Amino acid sequence: MAGGIVIAASGNKGYPGKLTCKVFVTCIVAAMGGLIFGYDIGISGGVTSMPQFLKKFFPDVYRKEELNIGGTNQYCKFNSQKLTMFTSSLYLAALVASWFASIVTRVFGRKISMVLGGSLFLVGAIVNGLAKNRLMLYIGRAFLGCGVGFANQSVPVYLSEMAPYKYRGALNMVFQLSITIGILAANLINYFTSKMKNGNGWRYSLGLAAVPAVIFIIGSLCLPDTPNSLIERGRQEEAKERLRKIRGVENVDEEFDDLVNASIESKKIKHPWAKILSRKYRPQLIFVTFIPFFQQLTGMNVFMFYAPVLFKTIGFGNNASLMSSLITGIVNCVSTLVSIFTVDRFGRRILFLEGGVQMFICQVIITICVGIKFGVDGNPGVLENWYAMVVVIAICVYVAAFAWSWGPLGWLVPSEILPLEVRSAGQSVNVSVNMIFTFFIAQVFLEMMCKLKFGLFIFFSVFVVAMTIFIYVLLPETKGIPIEEMAEIWKAHPCWRKFVVDRNEKPTNVTTYEMTEDVKVETKEV
Repeated sequence: MAGGIVIAASGNKGYPGKLTCKVFVTCIVAAMGGLIFGYDIGISGGVTSMPQFLKKFFPDVYRKEELNIGGTNQYCKFNSQKLTMFTSSLYLAALVASWFASIVTRVFGRKISMVLGGSLFLVGAIVNGLAKNRLMLYIGRAFLGCGVGFANQSVPVYLSEMAPYKYRGALNMVFQLSITIGILAANLINYFTSKMKNGNGWRYSLGLAAVPAVIFIIGSLCLPDTPNSLIERGRQEEAKERLRKIRGVENVDEEFDDLVNASIESKKIKHPWAKILSRKYRPQLIFVTFIPFFQQLTGMNVFMFYAPVLFKTIGFGNNASLMSSLITGIVNCVSTLVSIFTVDRFGRRILFLEGGVQMFICQVIITICVGIKFGVDGNPGVLENWYAMVVVIAICVYVAAFAWSWGPLGWLVPSEILPLEVRSAGQSVNVSVNMIFTFFIAQVFLEMMCKLKFGLFIFFSVFVVAMTIFIYVLLPETKGIPIEEMAEIWKAHPCWRKFVVDRNEKPTNVTTYEMTEDVKVETKEV
């Protein structure tokens, strides 16, 4: 009985070239855009668990948490729409910015969009670090969000275009590694600033967001534009010379011609936003919409930007909760390295599927642990050390699963499957959906925890099951396929063929593998 279809190869093209030192360094520098996003994810959860920050800006939450006003129900202590707006407002701003970033990226190039992203984030860091009232906090968060929107729109596209196709997966995932490093750095800073006696540790935590912003700005200014972007803006000779340098070979004619042809086709499309809605691009539209949708509904960002709050809710003390979130940050960072070294060897599908199964198992364990101890009244009594250890281990294993699957692949796959003519528009859809549901989860999480209690983890586990089935049935393997040749994989997939192949057209030069229970049968359509 067939167990799914894996599209393993497309065409026979293999562009000459190698992973040059220049490309490696360029991709590392570009990926620093992930630092600003990661730092913000890590820092916001930390400062919202600091008593002095709560006392100054959210006194109602401070009274419930520190003075135990409102009872012993741990599920509802942090339930405040004003507090969640502090976290979620960034993602609303990022959503709006990503649409403008699409135009900037397409017309002026990926580099300009990256510089703008870093600059806007820097302004936000300064405003937040100097905040005197809640309005300044929200304004600062809006600037931070605009920076994140520009960076998340342009960096994955830049990396996919610069990297040789054989190493595209690993180099693109450096962006996710950069995000995890930003989260880890934020957790470390929160841990030490929370101990400051003057009560201003939160200012240092928020203000130090300027450091990754400056790193990203300087790095972006030093980066070359991609050959794709240069061709798109009519600078073909410069693009060919750039392609020779980054590939490390003289003969780049085949790849260059394909890039030029792709650019010609893209210029025929005057309205990419309307074009991506057409039947031909249905597979790409589905994946740039549903991958970020499912990525957020794994519940991972809840663990990341509310980790200290979540651990305090589960019963850990203030320093213990920050230490536990620091541990999960380390696990997140190290596990992302696993994906970098395996994605171009084992492929995207296997990581997606394994990660989904592992996350589901961990969420079941967490649900049982929290449900037994806290029940529905949210009063756990005394928490034993063994219980705390089991919860932390389960959360760490869950974080590891996300970090080598849906975390990096959620940015890699959408950026690599989009053809040039709709690439900027498609990436904006990807970022927008990501930010819409990040905003939604950030805004309603504390309310959901108060209402659903331990059932919150059941809520996320249902989506983990759904997204794993989604990948198993619909996603073809994209490993080792040149980015401009990616259209062929849809022609070979039984679900997507009817959308991308004309009625009288048959797929050519496509190799597919049908996976059965006991044998792998290779079939070729010519």
